[in-house]
Formats: sequence, C-alpha cells, structure tokens
Amino acid sequence: MPDLHSFIAGLPKAELHVHHVGSASPRIVAELAARHPDSKVPTDPEALADYFTFTDFAHFIEVYLSVVDLVRTPEDVRLLTFEVARDMARQNIRYAELTITPYSSTRRGIDEKAFMEAIEDARRAAETELGVILRWCFDIPGEAGLEAAAETARLAVDLRPEGLVSFGLGGPEIGVPRPQFKPYFDRARAAGLHSVPHAGETTGPQTIWDAIHELGAERIGHGTSATQDPQLLAYLAEHRIALEVCPTSNIATRAVTDLDQHPVKEMVQAGVLVTINSDDPPMFGSDLNNEYAVAARLLDLDERGLAQLAKNAVEASFLDAAGKARLTEEIDTYTGTWLAR
Repeated sequence: MPDLHSFIAGLPKAELHVHHVGSASPRIVAELAARHPDSKVPTDPEALADYFTFTDFAHFIEVYLSVVDLVRTPEDVRLLTFEVARDMARQNIRYAELTITPYSSTRRGIDEKAFMEAIEDARRAAETELGVILRWCFDIPGEAGLEAAAETARLAVDLRPEGLVSFGLGGPEIGVPRPQFKPYFDRARAAGLHSVPHAGETTGPQTIWDAIHELGAERIGHGTSATQDPQLLAYLAEHRIALEVCPTSNIATRAVTDLDQHPVKEMVQAGVLVTINSDDPPMFGSDLNNEYAVAARLLDLDERGLAQLAKNAVEASFLDAAGKARLTEEIDTYTGTWLAR
C-alpha cells in the first residue's frame, strides 16, 4: 500500500468528528502538563503513550477528562486550538468541524467571553496562516448531566461565536439516555445550529433512533451499532443521515473488538453516507491519514474510492455551498492528476 499511503497524504480532506482536547498532540499535552504541575498527566511525551493506553471506554473518559483539566486559561485554549490546526494542515485537512466542550472550560473558571475570543482568534489565524478552515461544534458532556446541557445551550445561543455551526452530545452513553437532552437541542436548532449527537457507539440501535427522533440528528457520531437494525440502516441511507465513523477509536475504547469485525463495510453496503474520522487522534495513536488507510483496507478501496470517501465528508459537512464546490473540485483535480502520472 505504499502508493496509497502517498495518495492519502496528499489528498485534500475534510474531517467532521474530531475533538478539541482529544486532538492535543503529545508535545502540546506535555507542554500544558508542564504549565500545570499539579496534574497527574505525564510531562514526558514518551510516557504519554502508556498513559493513553485504555482498558475500556470508562477508562478512556477518565484519562480524557484529566487532559481536559490541563486547559485552564484562555492562552491554553488558544495554543491548543491553533496547534490542532497545524497538525491538520500537515495532513492536508482543508476543512474541519472541531468538537469543543465549552462547559469543561467555563466551569473551571475560564471567562466565557475570553474562551470564545481564544477559539475565534485561533480559527482566523489557522485560515490565514495554515489554509485550514475551522468550524465549531459545541457539545454537551453527557456525564455532567442537564446542568451542563443548559449551560452549553446558553453559551452556544447567547454567545454564539462566528465559527459555530452545530450542537452535539458526547461522553458516555450507558446510563445517559438521549431523550433528556431534547429541550437543549430544540433551543440550539431553533437558533439555526445543526444537530450532531454521538449515538450508538457503546449502546444499541435504539440510542441512534432516539438521537434522530428526539434530538433531530442530521449526522450521527459513531453509530457503530446501526448495523444491528436493518430498518435503521435503510432509514439512515434514505434520509442521507451520515455516520461519522472512527475505526481506530472504536478499537481503542473497546466499542468494537477488532478491526476485522468493524461494521463499516455493512454500513457502506447498505448505502449509508459514511465519513471517516479520527475522533481523538493522538490519544489513539492515529490521525486522519491513518484512518483513511484503515478504511482502504477494510473497504478494499483504490484511489478513486478514497477520493469518494473524502467527497462524502464534504457532502456531509456544514460548509457553505461555494466552499463545498471548491473542495470537491480540489479533490477531483488532485485525484485526476495522480491517476494520470
């Protein structure tokens, strides 16, 4: 696959399911940990590899939250955001919808307006200096309950930053039913934000149905269990509700036993709009280029198939029509040039 890896590296891409704090590289995590020595997070980038080895999904959440605790000032927020964009630029990611959990920062004492200014300053710099267009999804940390939901909705609607396009729901699914969040999604949707909750990652298909019927989901984060319900697959395909599939993440959190059992092939065969994403890339020892390589193996894709995956992400994105047309043309031009070599 050497040629395919080279093709993937240069392929213009969009990413739709990637978390702000979860995208912090070992270098950045170590720098933040050194700033805040009271944290239990290692300051040695090499030691972080062991720290980021998860026993199960609950352990992943525990480790994730310990890294969240390193982001304590607006300067931390700005540094993290811009450096995430720098890592994206290295992978030829042209457009990304970055999932941000503002509640995690504001409840730790970061001024809410300073937080918005920090992410927006980083967004503008990323576009100008790196050529990466960033947009935001503000998500509710499900484990923090309805107080967090109310606060996230308020921040999203009342302090809406220019780059905000969608409203999500993350964290554990077991014991955190989706329907209770309906009023907060209703508020966000009424303000014009798109609905993109996580669902069906570690629970069954009913969680996905709840996300659709109760939260108005336009895309589903993960949706791993969708293949257990043929009617659900047909519904997703008919209504072009995209699945944000994150293969390596699903193995790391034990949502799927091993890659060869990953349901992504069944999703594609059912006609579902599938996008490939990295979720929390450094935590899982991956990045979007690696996820495309994994998808190429699981789906038996050549260059044209990989280009179509890239175009799926553009189609499912909330980029404006002109931006979608530009990025789709860039993918086609790159692929045509590659194949004509």
